[in-house]
Amino acid sequence: MIIRKADFFLTAVLKSQYPLDDRPEFAFVGRSNVGKSSLINSMVNRKGLARTSSDPGKTRTINFFNINDFLYFVDLPGYGYARVSKTEKASWSKIIEDYLYTRNNLFCVVLLVDIRHEPTDDDKIMYDWIKARDKKVVVVATKADKISKGQYQKHISIIKKKLVMDAEDTLILFSSETKYGREELWGLFDNMLGIDEPFRV
Repeated sequence: MIIRKADFFLTAVLKSQYPLDDRPEFAFVGRSNVGKSSLINSMVNRKGLARTSSDPGKTRTINFFNINDFLYFVDLPGYGYARVSKTEKASWSKIIEDYLYTRNNLFCVVLLVDIRHEPTDDDKIMYDWIKARDKKVVVVATKADKISKGQYQKHISIIKKKLVMDAEDTLILFSSETKYGREELWGLFDNMLGIDEPFRV
């Protein structure tokens, strides 16, 4: 499938505001400033599609992006940012959980972690929450260009150990700067959707 269209579709907080159609959805979740917006932009080769910010924790809504009038990329609020109140953190948590728990056309949850650091307790909680609800999960270690390739296996082991990843779950290294891992991630999406021809931009 050739990616001919990648547009912002809508912003939602409540379930009643979600898109009404039944297109497959791939949701991206992770700590604030882990690189969700940059990854989405890299995947569709559109620098300004998902807004990046130097102010972690700014995204407080669910943003839906229409890909080819066929599927949605769903950018969930970042979690774990220390400089927000407990009340605000609870609000974001509810937004994320309501979506993940109720969305029937959710094909896969892409959990982003920073390859340079051991996953946080919040990352572990999110991974366990996704697995407990029998959702398919792909773990993506972002910012792979920030460390040498010789260090990849060491950091992969740290991530898998901290999250206690199941053997059947996939871990992909990704760099929004170099596009490393982009084709592999699209390949996984292709397989889930039953598409033989790879996605290309």
